[in-house]
Amino acid sequence: MKPILSVLIIALAGFLLPIRLAAAETPASALPAPTPEQRLGDLEAYVNNTVRTTDGQAQSKIPNGGPGHSAWMMTSSALVLFMTLPGLALFYGGLVRRKNVLSVLAQCLGLAGVVSILWWACGYSLSFSRGGSFLGDWSFSFLRNVGIEPNRDYAQWVPHNLFMIYQLMFAIITPALTIGAIAERMKFKAILLFSVIWMFVVYFPVAHMMWGIDGWMNGLFNPNAAIKAIDFAGGIVVHMTSGWSALALCVVLGKRLGHGREPMPPHSMVFCMTGTGMLWVGWYGFNAGSAVAADGIAVNAFVTTTLAAAAGCVMWPLLEYLRRGKPSVLGFCSGAVAGLATITPASGFVTAGNAVLIGLIAGTATYLACNYLKAKFKYDDSLDTFGVHAVGGTIGTVLAGVFATASVNPNLAAIANYKLWLEQLKAGGIVLVWSVGATLVIAKIVTFAFGSLRVSEEEESQGLDVAEHGEEGYIIE
Repeated sequence: MKPILSVLIIALAGFLLPIRLAAAETPASALPAPTPEQRLGDLEAYVNNTVRTTDGQAQSKIPNGGPGHSAWMMTSSALVLFMTLPGLALFYGGLVRRKNVLSVLAQCLGLAGVVSILWWACGYSLSFSRGGSFLGDWSFSFLRNVGIEPNRDYAQWVPHNLFMIYQLMFAIITPALTIGAIAERMKFKAILLFSVIWMFVVYFPVAHMMWGIDGWMNGLFNPNAAIKAIDFAGGIVVHMTSGWSALALCVVLGKRLGHGREPMPPHSMVFCMTGTGMLWVGWYGFNAGSAVAADGIAVNAFVTTTLAAAAGCVMWPLLEYLRRGKPSVLGFCSGAVAGLATITPASGFVTAGNAVLIGLIAGTATYLACNYLKAKFKYDDSLDTFGVHAVGGTIGTVLAGVFATASVNPNLAAIANYKLWLEQLKAGGIVLVWSVGATLVIAKIVTFAFGSLRVSEEEESQGLDVAEHGEEGYIIE
């Protein structure tokens, strides 16, 4: 009962503290009404997604964010959630054996709920408040001071609470990606505990370092950043953290029973193909939404996302055809997701032609990783999370430094004098080592808590649907 009471007390404090603070505040002196020239300048700033002309001079007539930008960001938030639920759930669910389909769906849905509560309580604050180079402070915990007024650190024309919700969707999908590597053999409670600790140790710090306004590696917007790296939509923050952690976790966990001795084909390529389509559609919110505005940079990200996905979707099955004489549906799906993951860090920085090149490289590299690298080192990455997301995200991070241009994104002018590819290598290398090392330590902690990360051999043979959830995905009479 004591832990439960502690949680209730903390939650109650989170509700009451904003009320007390609001009561203690004294109203600020009213700013003067804007002149016609200021109002016109404000409108132009809104259309062009630039700094408000009335700030510090007069009370803007568009005080709480612009409707067009807000509409796009609400749509993008829904699209990114759509990637996890149902996109990733169906994609992964189709790739496992029939007896484990519900377990994957439960893991995706369970993480969506748990991560959302963490984000509300302190995750958003630790990731995006000011406070330090490596982690934010607690000023936004329980969403204090997070209302409809924009946070000008991140957006001029999008409400702060909408930006918070958009970033929540990234936080949800990142640990969900990791479960693909350990599917069909890890305890549900172990996955949840591992993911909670991992969010604090890996995701929140990396998100702050890369995207926080005073982040240690935020090359675009922190002039004091030690490493001038870029990550438009999550190549480092999402794909590298989840993918490299997935590799470490699947090695610690060990192979599935019968792996390498008996066939373990996907139970439903229909689910997999459907999930892939949902991921592709949702990825427009993931990448184009990362402009945090309905502007030209968002449009460029929309275009490059499409072309890279298409190139990857062509390249992977082409290699299958050249090697085996048949292009598989799984090859089309894997190639498309590889192209999407690889273009992610570069989507708002590169031209359309370079996006096609990145997609072709993505399809080739991830195909080789999943078909040769895994066979050589004999690790059981069940659904190729490492092969697609870690390999794709790492390559995309480096290529973003090679192909990024200020003609696409004027914000790059601030770091034009840096060897960007070298900065990308620094940031990617640090995150790789940290993700793997942290995962190994967290796995030890969870093992100590539950005795084992894995279900028993009997439960694994029976299937996690029945063993862990007491349900079946399919009841065949």
